[in-house]
Amino acid sequence: MGKEICKWYSVCPMRLFYKEGKLDKKWIEQYCFNGGQNCKRYEMEEKGIPHPDNMLPDGTIDESLK
Repeated sequence: MGKEICKWYSVCPMRLFYKEGKLDKKWIEQYCFNGGQNCKRYEMEEKGIPHPDNMLPDGTIDESLK
């Protein structure tokens, strides 16, 4: 079974935070490599609703992510 990468992954701050070692791999695997399924960031992006870069896929804000 192949993984479906979220269409927003290439421009998503979560990708950058992960590459910088600031974000645990579980976030990427659970949301980004699952087609964006159940991702609040994905839902908001699709609706054109602004959201902060440090909002995690579950909708919580992580103040440590800058």
